[in-house]
Amino acid sequence: MIFSGEELDAIRLSVEVAVWAVLMGIIPAIACSYILARFNFRGKALLDALVHLPLVVPPVVTGFILIILFGRYAPVGGVLEVLGIKLAFNWKGAVLASLVMSFPLMVRAIRISIEAVDRGLENAARTLGAGRFRVFMTVTLPLSVPGIISGGMLGFARSLGEFGATITFVSNIPGETQTLPLALYSYTQTPGGEMMAARLCAVSIVISVAALAASEVIARRAAVRMKK
Repeated sequence: MIFSGEELDAIRLSVEVAVWAVLMGIIPAIACSYILARFNFRGKALLDALVHLPLVVPPVVTGFILIILFGRYAPVGGVLEVLGIKLAFNWKGAVLASLVMSFPLMVRAIRISIEAVDRGLENAARTLGAGRFRVFMTVTLPLSVPGIISGGMLGFARSLGEFGATITFVSNIPGETQTLPLALYSYTQTPGGEMMAARLCAVSIVISVAALAASEVIARRAAVRMKK
């Protein structure tokens, strides 16, 4: 189990990409979950469908859409290039691809947690003079912490395994965009690379299982503390 420099780069990059994807996506996921859980408005079904679209379309389609929007010569991507933010064929693009693919899972977990919060507690806070934002910050959000933790960990695990959208959008460049799944794929296509592929497969499983187990433990402890 002695890893080569290329394998270590893939492991490191995968963890970094997954962490950044969760950090960048968790606040928008909380906001989107709250809107879907607590508001009724025209277009809600459309918003819900757009949020969950990456779950049902092929990941390659998502990657192609990212190319259209954030490629070097795309409308948004061109503006970002001028600002010095390069996404195409860059690890930052891998973060964006992982964020898009993991966002629906984060929203689903957090939304379920918010919907489970007793609205009577929120109404009681409003009768005491608290505004909607204060009620959210002092009642809804703290009671939703287990779901937020679960959503973040699910997003991390999903980002760690992201393949289709990433390879389509940022290609498979060792040391730059080659994450664990991409490196594993490369080794399966290389004669004599079976052992390296097996090692990376084992590492991927261990990290994912550890993330899911940590999510369960942290969420349970948070729930117990809130009951106290």
